[in-house]
Amino acid sequence: MGVRETIDREFDQFSSDYTSDMMRCVPFYKDLISNLSSCLSPDLNVENILDLGCGNGNATRRLMMRFPKARYTLVDASPEMIQLCRNRFAGMDVAYFLGFFSQFEFKPSHYDLIIASFSFHHLESSDKKQIFKECHRSLTLQGRLLMADLMISKSHPGHWKLLDDWKSFVLSNYEDTSKWEWLMEHYDAFDRPDLYTDQVSWLREAGFREISIPWQQGFWTLLSAIK
Repeated sequence: MGVRETIDREFDQFSSDYTSDMMRCVPFYKDLISNLSSCLSPDLNVENILDLGCGNGNATRRLMMRFPKARYTLVDASPEMIQLCRNRFAGMDVAYFLGFFSQFEFKPSHYDLIIASFSFHHLESSDKKQIFKECHRSLTLQGRLLMADLMISKSHPGHWKLLDDWKSFVLSNYEDTSKWEWLMEHYDAFDRPDLYTDQVSWLREAGFREISIPWQQGFWTLLSAIK
């Protein structure tokens, strides 16, 4: 299977077995998604939640179990992913935006929680810096940004070891190398990960005052930032 020319079409192709593929292609996917909700304090009051790069809604679904009365806004560039979420969350208080992050209008001081699971790594460093500023502006006081992702730069000395471990993980879940080859074509074409320490610095520059790492395994990282 070849890599498509745009990220939205790429994920249209990936959507049919999204959860299964993510669990077999992404180390610690289940741990990162589950910790998006479990790292939040039990007494946290959340009314408005924004999911940037919602995919098929796995992260949103986890949050809905914690915050069933909250209002959700889901953003994704893939029409197939948005439709999957529309079907999955029919009857829930969910708004949808089909498009890229740069096209989304961030409401000032509106969201209590913003999440991004395996989506920000598609952004260039300069775009991450900008969206961190947009997220900070769009959060309520004490609002929180949670990011679950691979956080390492491709120039980092540990990157080759990461790829070796990642390859072993994927090959243990598939009978041949075709999925790994497709994954690396996608990674080369669309993924622009940055080291978590750099992202911590950019979050501070954006105005976030309390930044922590609730869960991490190697460079697979859950990063939390509070306004």
